[in-house]
Amino acid sequence: MLTIDSQVHTYERNHPARPWAGFLHGPDEATGDGMVAAMDAVGVDGALLVSPFAMYRYDASYALEVYAKHPTRFGLIKPVDPADPAVAETIAAWAATKGTVGVRIMLNQEVSRDPADPGIARVLTAAARHGLPVNILCWGRLAQARAMAAAHPGTQIVIDHLGLQQPFVPPVPAAPFAELPTVLELAAYKNVAIKISGACTLSHEPFPYQDIWDPLGRIFDAFGLDRCLWGTDWTRAVALLTYRQGVDAFRLTDRLSDSDRATLMGGALQRIYHWAPSKL
Repeated sequence: MLTIDSQVHTYERNHPARPWAGFLHGPDEATGDGMVAAMDAVGVDGALLVSPFAMYRYDASYALEVYAKHPTRFGLIKPVDPADPAVAETIAAWAATKGTVGVRIMLNQEVSRDPADPGIARVLTAAARHGLPVNILCWGRLAQARAMAAAHPGTQIVIDHLGLQQPFVPPVPAAPFAELPTVLELAAYKNVAIKISGACTLSHEPFPYQDIWDPLGRIFDAFGLDRCLWGTDWTRAVALLTYRQGVDAFRLTDRLSDSDRATLMGGALQRIYHWAPSKL
């Protein structure tokens, strides 16, 4: 079974040549070499490497350096700025860059809440033109994501992290799946897939996190497993579990058949992103 993590992050230590713009919970550094070693230790074949917005905003230069060193292991995703008048040109250049598989919109306070915002429309239109899925971080703004999907049926949208706010450190919120009914409404749009990433950080139980499976089952039923993409969101989750636990919770559970596991942990991602890790 080819195993592909739908979201990991790498970054250098904060230093003047590539300073952090902000802070992300996790280790002082998470290098590409370290990420590959963690994947090798648990048999993960490849991953989508998402340039971390918290540190680097719209600069994906470190992710490109990691890819240059490990081109068979990573597909690259970068955040783009809907407020940038030249964002369509940025997406065109990114699409022409070796190793790239998608772009990302962070629906944070800096981004318009208007589903018809022209900048957001430019991103969704340009990404579709170049065959790039648009990953959307949209917890707390699921209605906006739903409107975006409805207005751009030709754009492949991927909802990050179950569409739910996830903790960086303990404790886990009392009702981490409270917004699940709103998440499930997104399944009506065939151009929407969803990352089952960081799911273990929503558990109130220790490994193997049995309490996540009933809500996850509702997502699988609504979207179909061919639109669900397992991932860890490593290294954001380091204060809550190990990388091995994030993998084994899905690899070893009896809640998935072997064929379901193969789809969830790699097969669906290959179809959505038209990418797979390769051997030189």
